[in-house]
Amino acid sequence: MLAQYSKAVARLVPFVGGGDVLPGDELVRERVAIGRDRLTDYQRVCGFRVSDAVPATYPHLLAFPLSMDLMTRLSFPFGVIGLVHVRNEISLGRPMSADESLDVRVRTANLREHDRGRQFDVLAEALVGGETVWTSRSTYLHREAGGGAGSSSAGERLEPPTPSALWPVPGDQGRRYAAVSGDSNPIHLHPLTARLFGFPRPIAHGMWVKARCLAALEGHLPSAFTAAVRFKLPMPLPSKAAFTTRPAGEAREFAVHDARSGRPYLSGSVRDSNLGS
Repeated sequence: MLAQYSKAVARLVPFVGGGDVLPGDELVRERVAIGRDRLTDYQRVCGFRVSDAVPATYPHLLAFPLSMDLMTRLSFPFGVIGLVHVRNEISLGRPMSADESLDVRVRTANLREHDRGRQFDVLAEALVGGETVWTSRSTYLHREAGGGAGSSSAGERLEPPTPSALWPVPGDQGRRYAAVSGDSNPIHLHPLTARLFGFPRPIAHGMWVKARCLAALEGHLPSAFTAAVRFKLPMPLPSKAAFTTRPAGEAREFAVHDARSGRPYLSGSVRDSNLGS
């Protein structure tokens, strides 16, 4: 992952790489071990109970190196640093255990226009014995000149509901999650490296925020479910975050805001799902 982030930084140099077409490659890692030690560290960092049960967000870590491989190639249209992770949807087909090995596949798809630039999807899946047990769609935005400068979240800063829980998020949360996930993007690590990329403070990983939400719902999730989130504004570190959740028909909605200002960081929902349906 450090080598891939070095490639990502190199792409900041003008005229290195580019294009208008996503790579057509599908990258595969076969028989990837879950890894009990890493799983335990991940559960602790994200707030899950320590057990052999694999959180639905954990396979994202196993797919992420393949995603970075694709997105740091010179043929890729955009540099990784500067992309904005705007959405993620994960479907868990059945519970997974720490003693299983996964075949992981990743590809990119659906390059399309956006009112602030262009966006695309990174599609990942994990299989056990040829059966798809997990899928993920991450949507990334590449901001471009001429796009709107405003955030779609700016008009959504209504008075947030009474929180279900308050989370103190320490200043080293980005480094702790990076040590487990391998996602060492400099905007998450230190104030100095964050400032180099336009952030006055380091910001939390969006996938850590999502994982923390699912950890808060642990014990109340069905065995097969889909969890979809929108990442709104960056969560600066340190922070005090407010988590809210409520039933919404057959789904359960949840959100994370700044506990003091109400700035929205994430909104999402979880619902029963079956990958075969």
